[in-house]
Amino acid sequence: MTYLDLLEEHGGTSAPVLTGTLAVRTTDENPDHHLWNNRGTWWCHFTLHRPDYTAERVRVSLRTREVEEARLRRDELLRRFATN
Repeated sequence: MTYLDLLEEHGGTSAPVLTGTLAVRTTDENPDHHLWNNRGTWWCHFTLHRPDYTAERVRVSLRTREVEEARLRRDELLRRFATN
């Protein structure tokens, strides 16, 4: 699954594909939180906690080689899931 799959699967609406409570840890000292670079392509990872007390680790390709663009795409994904 890629960044675009998550955002476009429901016709680009604000409804996320996955449901649950977003669990993220961020710090101002680390602008690349929830990001990792896999052979030149940036990926995002985060955890969703479900109402049935299970959790799902979500890992998606951000489909970019630019860290600035990866940060913007990560922020969009986290914002989308935080409204859940």
